[in-house]
This record gives sequence, structure tokens and C-alpha cells, in this order.
Amino acid sequence: MLVFVDFEHASAHARKHGERILAARTRLTYRLEDLAGLHCHLVRYDRIDQHLLDTLGATAIFVSGNSVSPHDYDAAQLESVEEIIRTTDLPVFGFCGGFQLIAQALGVDVVALPVDGPRRADPTVVVSDEGRAFEYGYHPIDVVDGHEDHPLVADLGDCVFRHAHGFHVPELPIGFSRLASTAATPNQIAVDDRRRIVGTQFHPEYWTDEHPAGRSLIANFMRWAGVAEVE
Repeated sequence: MLVFVDFEHASAHARKHGERILAARTRLTYRLEDLAGLHCHLVRYDRIDQHLLDTLGATAIFVSGNSVSPHDYDAAQLESVEEIIRTTDLPVFGFCGGFQLIAQALGVDVVALPVDGPRRADPTVVVSDEGRAFEYGYHPIDVVDGHEDHPLVADLGDCVFRHAHGFHVPELPIGFSRLASTAATPNQIAVDDRRRIVGTQFHPEYWTDEHPAGRSLIANFMRWAGVAEVE
């Protein structure tokens, strides 16, 4: 049984894109379920605990992205999911905001993407009316030299993924290695090989027929972590 943690803040559901977010969570749950050939249980971030994982017989945890600032969350509501991240023996994969949650749980700060310097000339970065920088759109990542043969990034093809983030993790938690980057975001894939924890600052779960690398990456994770044998 896979567990997909919805890390979206409740306040986002009341915004104009809230219905799309809720619909996407169901779609992504089915994507994970179909890819692994296993049942996938969707649960809100403030409702997950060890008892639920034990009851479900969970074999892996996936954590969704989000659309609000990391500072909008009530620390008390994060205690249980952060404790699971710190102590679980299960494989964990965090997408975008899910990666940021992993980093925070392991004592690393999440910060806003800066708007100055070379990012101003980067076509993958957009600046909002409020002056915030976002890495946005479908574009490639750069696998770090020497890590091309890591099971997570093997045979990904063009390595084009969906990006939609205004925050990032500039320093990795202890035990993590950087597998990929972009000009705007230095840590695009991070992995703790010992604990089988992976975070991506991009969104592999939003793969398309034109850009299927996200499916390949998640399938690689499932095989590498011993979750499922994916064709």
C-alpha cells in the first residue's frame, strides 16, 4: 500500500485554483497506484501518523507539493508528519513542497528564490507582480557529473520536468547527496541512499506524453527502493 500525503494548506482550497488542486490530488493518487500496481491511500498532512501507516501496511510514502509559503503552516499540525520523516524506515519521495517538508523536518531551512543576479536573465524564471521569483514551466535539469549512473536518474531521456516553485532548499540535510540542478535552483534532486529518501524541487508527477521523464523517475524510485517492479 502506497501512502500519498497531501501537503496542500487548507487556505489554498478556498482560492480560485483550489478546486483544481483537489482534483489533481485524486488524479495523482491514481497515477501512483497505476504505476506501481498497488493501492494508494490519500491522506492530508495533518492526519497522518504511525498508527495509520501500520494499519494500512504502508510500503512507501509520497508527499505532494503545495502552493503556499512554508511559513503559513501551524508547527503543531506538522509534528506528526515531520516525526515520521525523521524516523520512518519506509522509502519517502517528496515532490517540490514535499521535498521542502522533508528538508525542514531534518533541520534545513527553506528560502525564497532570489530575484537578483543571473536569475533575472534566466528564461525559466518569472517574477510576479509582487516581486517574487518562480522557476516555472517544462524545462530540463542537469544531472551532476559522476551521478549519471545512479539508479534514480538512469534512462530518463531528455530530463524535462515541470517546474513551479518560488522556494527552494539551498543546503541539503545531513546524509543527502545532490543528483541534479538547474541554473536557478542548485538542488533539484536530492537523495539519502541509506534511508531511501528522495526529494525533487520539480514535479515529476506531472509527466506528459511529450515529457515522460517524470514517469521514468518515479518508476526508477519504485524499483530502487524495492516498492514495486515497474515495467
